[in-house]
Amino acid sequence: MKAADFRRIALSFAGAEEGSHMGARDFRVGGRIFATLASLDQGYGNLMLSPEQQADFVRELPAIFIPIRGGWGRMGMTHIRLTRASEDVLRGALDAAWRRRLEKNATAKNASAKKKTRRRPR
Repeated sequence: MKAADFRRIALSFAGAEEGSHMGARDFRVGGRIFATLASLDQGYGNLMLSPEQQADFVRELPAIFIPIRGGWGRMGMTHIRLTRASEDVLRGALDAAWRRRLEKNATAKNASAKKKTRRRPR
């Protein structure tokens, strides 16, 4: 797979938009990032997964998925080696990242709505 494939697949998900963060292409849903091409010069796409999802992907396909070093990696940020990934693998990984972002967006929206309804009238 190539960057163009990553981009095409990422943008195929409902509500996905392309943006830029610190000079790198990113892919968002609901205004929040679920994947980037920030490590393209190293041959990687980046996915925002949960730590549990990351562990599953790395365990199943260690030649394709690599945790990003440091704190970002401990939070689930994961490299995907584009040249080694099939279209099905890349689509599945991007789908997981997109779905996770949708869930996090919904959770944040619900928490915000609850805060607003708890306010006492003055």
